[in-house]
Amino acid sequence: MTLPHVPIPEDKPVVAVTGASRGIGHAIVKEFHSAGWEVLTLARTPFSKVCPWAEGIVKHIEVDLSQETSVMQACDTLRERLGGHGLSALVNNAGISPKDNEGERLSAMKTSIAAWQAVQMVNLTGPLMLCQQLLDPLTQAKGSVVNVTSIAGTQIHPFAGAAYAVSKAGLSALTRELAFELAESGVRVNAVSPGEIATSILSPGTDELVERLVPMKRLGSPKEVAEVVTFLCSQKSSYINGAEIPINGCQHLL
Repeated sequence: MTLPHVPIPEDKPVVAVTGASRGIGHAIVKEFHSAGWEVLTLARTPFSKVCPWAEGIVKHIEVDLSQETSVMQACDTLRERLGGHGLSALVNNAGISPKDNEGERLSAMKTSIAAWQAVQMVNLTGPLMLCQQLLDPLTQAKGSVVNVTSIAGTQIHPFAGAAYAVSKAGLSALTRELAFELAESGVRVNAVSPGEIATSILSPGTDELVERLVPMKRLGSPKEVAEVVTFLCSQKSSYINGAEIPINGCQHLL
């Protein structure tokens, strides 16, 4: 079935969010929607019925970020949905972190090359492709890109595997590179680096980790991440570029 195109009001800022179907991504979607933005969601799963806008199904794009062809098709669809409207923000939130057969952290030596490449494609190459393919509408709106990295990109984490950590470290470096390259065009590129956030996919043992390694002695909430993301996409942060903001209750200082 071909879904009808719904024109975007000229005065509305537009944000595209990857990994938008659950956890931090869904909180980001709700935060932007509450702030009056037009939201385009991208995820490998179908449109989520718990999203807060009735017409949301025509603003959702299914994409497999591990497949280059799927990413290119999603970019084509997104540009069509924009209909010449600028893109005020792109949030690269999607990420995968494979485990071993026992559900434990997957080390570098035990990660297959196929799994390693899949993680890099989703977590690092996919965001780059989206930035490349959507540069024109981002430039048109003098938009903002926010990459969701991780505390695992800067220190060994007991649950996040080696491939995930390397991909997030790379995404941090990519954030700096893109911020420098695109600054003159008016497109800003920043990152947020969450620590232990209360989502449905927390690993067993997280409570003990929080007690031992998080000075604030609690998990963060997805909404706390979403609020920083929306700030970085707003004019309130208009002179912030190339930054990476830790959202981890002071965990990064230990």
